[in-house]
Amino acid sequence: MKDTDIKRLLYTHLLCIFSIILSIFIPSFFLENFSILETHLTWLCICSVFVTAVNLVLYLVVKPNASSKRSSLSYKVARFLKCCIYFLMSCFFFHVIFVLYGAIIFETLQLREIPPVIYIFVFYRVTSIWENSLQITTISSFIGTWLGAFPIPLDWERPWQVWPISCTLGATFGYVAGLVISPLWIYWNRKQLTYKNN
Repeated sequence: MKDTDIKRLLYTHLLCIFSIILSIFIPSFFLENFSILETHLTWLCICSVFVTAVNLVLYLVVKPNASSKRSSLSYKVARFLKCCIYFLMSCFFFHVIFVLYGAIIFETLQLREIPPVIYIFVFYRVTSIWENSLQITTISSFIGTWLGAFPIPLDWERPWQVWPISCTLGATFGYVAGLVISPLWIYWNRKQLTYKNN
């Protein structure tokens, strides 16, 4: 692993953080009465669009190293379809967890196989610093969401305490924390990290 790869990862993450900061200030110039708390769903959509656009542009500019096998069209189509299937399965899996939060689902259901998302985050050996970064930012987003749910039952009666505002703000802060933590963690552990080649 080269230090230049880690620097590229850090710079892309800093641009993603900058896009989140821009999503707070730019819409107020175009939308009347815009605020994160009062028009929360609008801000959430704008923030998602900003982060997605920055990630797509950065992917096209940075282009993580790919072998000749990975540059073929059939490999890209197969990989895209695999990602779509994983995405749909993870949406269903996390919907069940979020809707039934606190319910006894693991005792009532006999799960014969490990759900794919848990498999990816527990058993899957990453193949690049980008996948390692994805794992860290996703886990920190989940932790941020979980921590963001704590103030909901408190009787402070603040506007940011209403569901889902505190959870989505917690997820956003967790994502930003993951963007900062992942390059630092990869840099500090670069000698222990080995990535298999596909």
